[in-house]
Amino acid sequence: MYLPRAFVETDLTALDALIDAHPFVTLISTDADGAPFASHLPVLYRRDGDAVLIEGHWARPNPQARHTSDILMIVHGPDAYVSPGVYPDKEEAARVPTWNYAVAHLHGRLDVHEDEAALGDLVDRLSRRFEARVGRDWHFEMDRDDHREQLRGIVGFRFAPTRIALKFKLNQNHPAVNRRAVREDLAARDDAGAQAVARLMRSSDAGDDR
Repeated sequence: MYLPRAFVETDLTALDALIDAHPFVTLISTDADGAPFASHLPVLYRRDGDAVLIEGHWARPNPQARHTSDILMIVHGPDAYVSPGVYPDKEEAARVPTWNYAVAHLHGRLDVHEDEAALGDLVDRLSRRFEARVGRDWHFEMDRDDHREQLRGIVGFRFAPTRIALKFKLNQNHPAVNRRAVREDLAARDDAGAQAVARLMRSSDAGDDR
């Protein structure tokens, strides 16, 4: 990922918040011939200090479950178009359109597992996590034969990334007056992504409105 210095984020609490809000990730690997392959998956995340652990599963027929390459996991945060017409200095600085966004790239190797108890625990935790987000209460029941049989159709993974890159492109290369104008424009849009970017900008610029 192209990562200009102005847009580098090093605080892992930013990753915590990003993946909490956007837990549906892209997982990229290469097959035996070196061809890239991508899957799109919900994941569970936890962090202890600098140690990150991410868990998920594939459908068993997914060939990625048998790839042995290094992988790239992409966490897609919010994004929004920024019009040059928003900038107060648009004419004198000859401003051009851009896009603000937040994204994380995590690199490393996967630990693949097929143990029934571990898969049951994973599915139970996934369902509890995401059912709660939508106000529902379905949960996996390991003591039910029909639930347990479903585990035969999946392969689980654990991922402890060895390298994490966070890119928060939020107009940090602009003067404060421009950033404030962009924040206000994005916050006023009837668009959840734009409003989420505005909130990130507000957090990033806290104390910098002079």
